[in-house]
Formats: sequence, C-alpha cells, structure tokens
Amino acid sequence: MKVGKNTVLPKMHVTWPHQVSIGNKCILEHNISFKFDGIQKPGPSITIGDNAFIGSGCEFNIRKAIHIGNDALIASGCKFIDHDHGYKLGSAIRVQHGVEAEITLGNDVWLGCNVVVLKGVTIGNGGIVAAGAVVTKSIPENEVWGGIPARKLSGRK
Repeated sequence: MKVGKNTVLPKMHVTWPHQVSIGNKCILEHNISFKFDGIQKPGPSITIGDNAFIGSGCEFNIRKAIHIGNDALIASGCKFIDHDHGYKLGSAIRVQHGVEAEITLGNDVWLGCNVVVLKGVTIGNGGIVAAGAVVTKSIPENEVWGGIPARKLSGRK
C-alpha cells in the first residue's frame, strides 16, 4: 500500500494493499473498507489524490478501478461499486460476473453522507452530490446533483 506524506490512517480493512495508493496530506476516518474484488493483478486500482478527506464507514468495492482527484471530500458512509453481477438463468447470481467500469472523481468533489456511486460514473471537477443520492450516470463539472437516482439540482455559483 502506498501512503503519501502527512496522511492520517486509522484502523481499516484492506484486502489487497498493493491495490491502494493514497496521496499526501489525506485524512481518513475509521472503519473504511478498501476491497479489491478482482483477481490478483498489479496495482494500484484504487487511487486517491492529495488533500482528500474520507469519512468513517466508507466502502470501496472495486473490481476494475476508482480514481479520486485532489481535495475530494467524501462524507461518512459513502459506497463505490464498479461492477454488477450477471443474472442469467441456469447459474447462481453470486457466481456470475457482470459489467465492470471504472469510477472517476475529479478534483474538489464533495459527496454528502451515504452517497452510492455505481460503475462507469465520472464526477467532474467541482461536482457536488447531496447526501443519500445514488449516482448512476456521470456528472459534469461544477454541478450539484441529488436524489435516487441522482439528477441535476443546480450549478455551483
């Protein structure tokens, strides 16, 4: 696991440490889970930029990749899932692989408490997502989104 200078690390769960890279001057709260859910491969697949804040109880359930930019604010309870399960008849859902697609958060992004970000989503620089939202599609720069599924509420002023 690569950890930058002056980064604060609490007790956390990490399945494959070589898949995680955390930048300089980051603050991470307790009970964060970095779960790389793929097969053994070179990493990192979970990258976090400088000056990021990640609140308690966040879960990164990653099979492909997640990239988080500098100065990100990720509140407690947020979840990131970059893959689905298949659901064809004739085989148990738990053993079927589905679509996988990277998640990207730009610089200066703010996610409220308990936001869920799903596969293939990019949140542009300066994007804001309201607490409890489920983000299923990409958000352009400097827009404020919320709801289930998330939709545009306004732009930043």
